[in-house]
Amino acid sequence: MARPGGRAAVAVCLVVATAAFLATVPLFRDFFDVGVYYGAVGEWVHHGGRIYDYLSPGTSYGFTYPPFAAVSMLPMALVSWPVAVAISLVLSVVASALVLNWLVGPVVRREGRRGWFAWVVIGCLFGLFEPVRDTFTFGQVNLLLVALVLADARLLATGRGRYAGIGIGLATAIKLTPALFIGYLLITGRRRQAGVAAGTAATATLFAAVLDPGASRDFWTRALWDTGRVGELGYVSNQSVQGVLSRLRPEDTGHTVWLACVAAVLAVWAYRARAAVGAGDDRAGFALTGLAACLVSPVTWVHHLVWVVPALVVLADTALRRDSGGRRNSGLLTVCAVVYVLLCSSVVWLWRDGATGPDAFVGSNTYVWITLALLVALPLRTTPPDHHAPVDEMARRRPGAVPPHAVPEASPLKS
Repeated sequence: MARPGGRAAVAVCLVVATAAFLATVPLFRDFFDVGVYYGAVGEWVHHGGRIYDYLSPGTSYGFTYPPFAAVSMLPMALVSWPVAVAISLVLSVVASALVLNWLVGPVVRREGRRGWFAWVVIGCLFGLFEPVRDTFTFGQVNLLLVALVLADARLLATGRGRYAGIGIGLATAIKLTPALFIGYLLITGRRRQAGVAAGTAATATLFAAVLDPGASRDFWTRALWDTGRVGELGYVSNQSVQGVLSRLRPEDTGHTVWLACVAAVLAVWAYRARAAVGAGDDRAGFALTGLAACLVSPVTWVHHLVWVVPALVVLADTALRRDSGGRRNSGLLTVCAVVYVLLCSSVVWLWRDGATGPDAFVGSNTYVWITLALLVALPLRTTPPDHHAPVDEMARRRPGAVPPHAVPEASPLKS
């Protein structure tokens, strides 16, 4: 066992190496997205401008989220630009801490690792993950949305499911991608929670409509359907099914093939999500839903792939569990390491100037293939049951659901 002084030295080296990498290697995004939020809200509040008419100076990019997102960002109109950036960073740090505690904390405790050193390693690995570092340097809201959704997952995991749904509803009102989690609640029998989520999203949306009816009308009738506002669908950063199709046939603007692919993805997701909950593995069900949401969204920029983090934790957790002979799954650990490295590598950007040819079809869509593979093959938990683990009340009542005594041991969403 390493001495405390040795662990401290290793921790310092890891932090310094991570900081050096982040400062020199990846592209820095200049807080572009928080600049769009700041400019749009400022124009709306101080100059009576229309939210969806605002464009970031020198670009064709404007505010693309539902009106409630602008309402939730109103405090930015009261502060200076440096303070707005600082607030964005602080919120992302807090959201990251919550997400990691909920997802990884139980794994760290189960493995009996030294607390502070394990968290240094985990923090460095998390910071190197490309979608995470892009979320920070763009000033994006992705990690906040993941935290809202996982707050509901944690309520379900700790037997307080009657309070779940608000986080998913708020996330959906801010950005439409998390709406698939309402579908997850429905297909797994949580009708009450799905109703709470849908009601929360509707209430927040109506509140925004009362504040600015014109903005709401503009978004739902025009801006929502204008995908050109967010960039080219075929741009290499769009790691969704639509992005693959747009790069494969840039001249084809039809939607038939895309809709067929979306239907196929949703069918696989529904089957696997129900199987996960039937096996008592709600954490995998939420992870699968995040993967499917990234695939079916028309636009999934690389930074949106923070929704892959729960699936990576499930994969790593499964690989680290020992079998009856006390052995870990070394093959699965290798797969997990390869997937992680690829998702840190920025490999898709090698084709940023053109994505034609067989090599481009494979390489420029690397993150899509990873997301698809995880959706199809993410392992479900098969560990012995924990007879004292709390169970979502709705899960007890679902036809064919496992009885309370058969619920698997402590969920990574339960601390």
